[in-house]
Amino acid sequence: MWFDESVFYQIYPLGFCGAERENDFGETRRRLHLIEAEIPRLKQLGVTAVLLNPLFESERHGYDTVDFYRVDRRLGTNADFRDLVGKFHAAGIRVVLDGVFNHVGRAFAPFREVLEKREGTDYRFWFNINFWGNSRYNDGLDYENWEGHPELVKLRLENADLQNYLMDAVRFWIREFAIDGLRLDVCYLLPPWFMELLRRTVNAEKPDFFLVGEVIHCGAFQHNLCPERLNSITNYECFKGMVSAFNCDNLFEIESSLTRLFSSQPWALYTGKRMLNFVDNHDVIRAYTALKEKRNLLNLYTLLFTIPGIPCVYYGSEYGAEGDKSDLDYKLRPYIGEIDRSAHPELVAQIARLAEIRKNSRALCYGSYAKATVRNRDFSFIRETDGEKLIVALNISDGDCTIRVEEAEGVDLLTGQTRNLNDIYLPPFSAAIYRRK
Repeated sequence: MWFDESVFYQIYPLGFCGAERENDFGETRRRLHLIEAEIPRLKQLGVTAVLLNPLFESERHGYDTVDFYRVDRRLGTNADFRDLVGKFHAAGIRVVLDGVFNHVGRAFAPFREVLEKREGTDYRFWFNINFWGNSRYNDGLDYENWEGHPELVKLRLENADLQNYLMDAVRFWIREFAIDGLRLDVCYLLPPWFMELLRRTVNAEKPDFFLVGEVIHCGAFQHNLCPERLNSITNYECFKGMVSAFNCDNLFEIESSLTRLFSSQPWALYTGKRMLNFVDNHDVIRAYTALKEKRNLLNLYTLLFTIPGIPCVYYGSEYGAEGDKSDLDYKLRPYIGEIDRSAHPELVAQIARLAEIRKNSRALCYGSYAKATVRNRDFSFIRETDGEKLIVALNISDGDCTIRVEEAEGVDLLTGQTRNLNDIYLPPFSAAIYRRK
């Protein structure tokens, strides 16, 4: 499928476009042109799909949806978004949206009606309401929320009318805007039958529609990567493993995760499946901020693009943007105009090169994974499919090293050099991607 061969680029629209933190539900501000302006650059970077975090009408950060049928007025109009999707598609870039189906904001019209009419509305069955309790907002009733956040009202997904409402909304965005996929927020809380309902709905509209679930702990979730449910899930295990391994000079940590998830061992969890890989996103510390040895930034992205799965770059991180989780995570989601685009040209060039290599390599898109060598500060592995064998090698130390893999010659796709793979020399803080001759 197209997504197996894609390079994703994640944008948090409300932050990227410099939207106000609070929605006053007043006049529409048209800011989506700021995203449109980036399309030529993304094309040059090698991006083939964009993941747009919440852009439906919401109260604050986007995950508190109040209208599933309208673009947030802090960003623009539905017509503006239709034009944006058309521009992306014309550039050969697919568009995936963020679907928040576990909870809504308190200003969601059906919930407002429950607050007003209590037992007098059938919308009460869309939520888990306790009419004998009282919320922190002193509503005279209480309700189930998302993980202790009363501003996020949990939906009662087993209600048939609510299911129809949500599936109609999904059809609306496919039919009216031709979107290509959905990221399912807090997918670990969605019941399997809901994923199956969603899959049947999207397949009827667009058989190659991409469904990726946000999953924090992937160990017991592999059964949901199947034709009846999801195409992919977020790979938090390797995200944490990559950054931690680099910071602790312990590449055994990430190699252990890769073997556990993707090797040919019968107990490996995700062999033959493709997870969505990342080194940072809108919820975690920026890669440049998290990485202790900044000279390993190129190595970190080389690993991102060569391990099994689908690579995803978070906006601004290709420039080495920094950001931590202070200020309610807003530092992770800055206005694009505040990001210094001149700081790390070598990283932009490396990502573009890696995207080009991946585009021309079935082994990176579909191939098996096997460890070749591993020590604390150097690591090599093999990606292989019919007719192609790649050896990826990294040195994260400030000293050079030599890695011995096998008796054969290979061409380094990063430099064009030919070398004997029995004697791979790596300078400090460097990587190589050899295609065996």
